Amino acid sequence: MQKRVRAGVIGVGRMGEYHCGAYTEIHYVDLVGVADVNAERLRVISERYEVPGYTDYRRLLDKVDVVSIAVPTALHHPIAIEAMKRGVHVLVEKPIAYSLEEAREMFRVAEENGVVLCVGHVERFNGAVQELMNIVQEPLLIESRRLGPFSPRVAKDSVVLDLMIHDIDIVLRLARSEVVDIDAVGLSYYSDMCDVANVQLKFASGCVATLTASRVTQHKIRTMAVSEKDFYVFLNFTEQDIHIHRQAYSEAVRLKDQLRYKQSSIIEQVFVHKGNPLKLELMHFIDLAMGNSKRIVSVEDELKSLKVALKVEEILKEKGVIKGH
Repeated sequence: MQKRVRAGVIGVGRMGEYHCGAYTEIHYVDLVGVADVNAERLRVISERYEVPGYTDYRRLLDKVDVVSIAVPTALHHPIAIEAMKRGVHVLVEKPIAYSLEEAREMFRVAEENGVVLCVGHVERFNGAVQELMNIVQEPLLIESRRLGPFSPRVAKDSVVLDLMIHDIDIVLRLARSEVVDIDAVGLSYYSDMCDVANVQLKFASGCVATLTASRVTQHKIRTMAVSEKDFYVFLNFTEQDIHIHRQAYSEAVRLKDQLRYKQSSIIEQVFVHKGNPLKLELMHFIDLAMGNSKRIVSVEDELKSLKVALKVEEILKEKGVIKGH
């Protein structure tokens, strides 16, 4: 029989509310409380989910087995440390921290206290991404686009830590090789923290990845494309679907006084189980906390994606694109 798990959420802004909703959809989980320093927002969420609300998150920690932390990035470290020292398993939204030193300390405290620490890279649990991991073996070129409009709630983080880190995480797992070169360009428009970034990663295997993230684009786009020797894979994160193009060819066709190009390929649509990625992420987190599963990403790999993202930020700071932090 599945043991019931008591869950809480610290930080009930937009992302925190998503966590509340997802916890209530897991039949063996009881959402027992929420915390936020914004008393009015706390009241709304507390009433909506019919659970106690606390302006001091510490009052919540003695009542839960697991907790999601969805507060501003600068607060991840102290709150997660406090929770883990109290024996609470923690899932902290990405990015885990603004420095590798803080991130390493958080994982060290988790180990010392015998608890689980997970980072909220929700795209790992997108059904299309999981299928992509099975399909791609020797990538030559990876291209990602994660574009959308600006939201003031994320102005304190660069577009690299806010959006691109999802794709960095996926690309590192797909390439299965060490990064040997990084270059980046970008621009700041709405904030001092870089609102557009284009990054090129080169791997020891020879694979090249180009990642673009934007929050100045008035249309939401979430795609990734991978080229291998004999096929091309296109993934749409939002639709959770994948198409594989094989045996492509192109030819010139003359029609009267016009010259047109014809292209053709065999296209396969991959079946993808379209579950709720956040719910699946929380279920995996709880399974880890209860000792019923193993990590899909090692602690070292968690640190690698942050390390690359911080290196990109460092390059953009040197070029004067990032002026904050």
